[in-house]
Parts: sequence; C-alpha cells; structure tokens
Amino acid sequence: MGSRQLTSGEKLNMKAVIYSTAICPYCVRAKMLLDKRNIKYVEHKVDQDNKAFEEMLKLSNGRQSVPQIFIDNKHIGGYDDLVDFDLEGGLDNN
Repeated sequence: MGSRQLTSGEKLNMKAVIYSTAICPYCVRAKMLLDKRNIKYVEHKVDQDNKAFEEMLKLSNGRQSVPQIFIDNKHIGGYDDLVDFDLEGGLDNN
C-alpha cells in the first residue's frame, strides 16, 4: 500500500457525521467549526429523512435535539459538546 500526501491542513482519518435540520443555527455553527478544522463530514438532515432521524435516536441514546455529532464513530453530542471537545484538543488530529 502506498501512502498519500496530506493537503494543507487536512485531517488524516478523522471522520465526522452530523445529524441536523434545515433550520438550525447550532447545526450551522457546528459545520463551520468542522470546516475551520478541515474535518470532512457527512450530514444527515433528520427533518427530511425519517430513517436518519431514527438512526440518530438509536446512536445518540434517544437524544432528539440537533445537531448530534459523531467523530470517528464516537458520540460527541451537540454543538456545545463539540466546542468543549475542540477546546480539549479532540479536533487536533496529531
């Protein structure tokens, strides 16, 4: 297997999933933070996809608020939790 060069600021192997709705200021802020940290994410809009909503409930132990954020399959929580995680160095992919 070959290795690939990282582009400037790209986070190696860090994967995020965010469950959001169309109108959610905290969802927007969470995505802005992930973008700022150059972390790619997959977004699921739970107000437009009932299966995504059910999946979010299952993965987040019943939390119905958005956003619900997962990084590397670990449940981080909502926007405030993401900010705390970042401040603790969790979004630094060293």
